[in-house]
Amino acid sequence: PRGSWSRNLCNNMLRSHLQRTLLFGAVSLSRKMSPLLVMQGMRYKVYTRTGDKGTSSLYSGERRRKDDPVFEALGDLDELNANIGLIREYLKDPSKSKLEKQLELVQSRLMDVGGHIATPRMEQVSQVKIKRTQVDPAWITMLESWIDEMDLSLKPLTRFILPSGGVPATLLHVSRTICRRAERKVVALASEGGVDENAVKFMNRLSDFLFTAARYSTVVDGRTETSYYPAFHPESNSSSS
Repeated sequence: PRGSWSRNLCNNMLRSHLQRTLLFGAVSLSRKMSPLLVMQGMRYKVYTRTGDKGTSSLYSGERRRKDDPVFEALGDLDELNANIGLIREYLKDPSKSKLEKQLELVQSRLMDVGGHIATPRMEQVSQVKIKRTQVDPAWITMLESWIDEMDLSLKPLTRFILPSGGVPATLLHVSRTICRRAERKVVALASEGGVDENAVKFMNRLSDFLFTAARYSTVVDGRTETSYYPAFHPESNSSSS
């Protein structure tokens, strides 16, 4: 219906971001598809030309340069989301279905966090939009419960481990590093009052989840974790774990 949340979202965001930086995630179109996005019966061209001069709009309606810290953070979230999508393609085995579904949910929450970041917490921004883009503390609790559950099947860590343990596990480690980079960008925005502390907490907890998920995937795949040994250690040149 006219005036609804989804219609407002389209009008304020999709027109100006669809081709490059999407506030709520990435849209990929195959070469066989028409270059139009169909959403709730409305068509929007993928290219809008509104960003050709190097600026783009936030959900608040404000236009900023594309190298603005907000878009830097959004870009890292988008990269993280795409990497998690890649990981899910390696988790189609029934034994990994639960983790695959958890990662799917994480992708959606990352899009929500993107919406939060794209709506700076400033007085001149609509309070309705701010309320709709809040980061729910329940998302943090959800991640913690998943971490605790997976941790029950893992051996206690006694050494640092090297990113390894099979393709899914290694890709989860890669996503963890991207998540940490994104977190640093979010922390910077939070220090200026642009985002709430729950966004920082979510990103911090997400990196913990990705680390634990990498270890868990190693166990599920029947692989062995590779320990880190400093150069002076007698086992530094061995493959012991």
